[in-house]
Amino acid sequence: MNFTVTRESFDRLTSYWNESSFGLKWGSVFILPSWLETWWHTFQPETELYLTAVRDKSDIIGIAPLHLKDGEARFVGSPDVCDYQDFIIVPGRETEFYEVLLDDLARQGVNQLDLNAVRPDSSVMTSLVNVVENRGGVVNRREEDVTVEMDLPGDWEKYLDSLDKKQRHEVRRKLRRLWGAGDVHYHCQEVSLEDVGDLTDTFLKLFSLSREEKADFMTAQMQVFFRSLAEAMAKIKLLRYGILEVESHPAAMIMGFEYDQAMYLYNSAYDPRYNSLSAGLLSKVLCIKESIERGRKKWDFLKGAERYKYQLGGGEIRLYRCRITIK
Repeated sequence: MNFTVTRESFDRLTSYWNESSFGLKWGSVFILPSWLETWWHTFQPETELYLTAVRDKSDIIGIAPLHLKDGEARFVGSPDVCDYQDFIIVPGRETEFYEVLLDDLARQGVNQLDLNAVRPDSSVMTSLVNVVENRGGVVNRREEDVTVEMDLPGDWEKYLDSLDKKQRHEVRRKLRRLWGAGDVHYHCQEVSLEDVGDLTDTFLKLFSLSREEKADFMTAQMQVFFRSLAEAMAKIKLLRYGILEVESHPAAMIMGFEYDQAMYLYNSAYDPRYNSLSAGLLSKVLCIKESIERGRKKWDFLKGAERYKYQLGGGEIRLYRCRITIK
């Protein structure tokens, strides 16, 4: 095999994502070029960008979205805003990709990888770990968090039937109370570039009202990230804002992304004045309903073990931090 490693730009990665003939597996929204570029330009880490493609002759078999500092490589991204990550690889070419990648990282003086957070079904856990250990390297895996997701059934009633009796009763009761509160409207819309600014303003305002810890999280830099991310994802038609209005006032919103037959619940916000209507919870319930009606296959509540995720039917998947010493 005639493998080469080439340095790439974010624009080149975008062209590879747009061209399906490469056969690369872009496993989640958190490794899409628009997401990686937004994170990089917002947080500007004092590290060396290492966006590389491994090629077999002219064919790309994998992409490494990493950055380097002091002999250590990490994913472009951070766990506080990127729920889980992975490499981008043509299925079936993982071992070849990682062998070539590790050799090139060694030539760059890199002997440590700190990969956080990764799912058990990521190529890191299913392929890279084996390659490293076969080369005599050391892998330290530690559970860091959980992410919660569920497969969606074909219709709304089947979803309700999948909940336990108590939760099914609660969802129906709360929905009846909501619809009886007056002029109530919900919609989850694809966001145009013309509307993204105003909708993001509304979302961030509600976010700061929701809970004190949310307001603390939303620093000035984080606001820049959310605004830039919303615009970048609207540009590639993946951004969704779910809006629950009561008497024409936004009572709750979700910020999510619809990608590869899945809905990702990235974050949510609500106005505490509508606590009695369970506006925050029901904005998610109604988005689940709409996702089912649109034929989506999976609903990803994302990272965190909040109780409502399990009550609404989610099952947890453990996330790991994988620290690797390569040889």
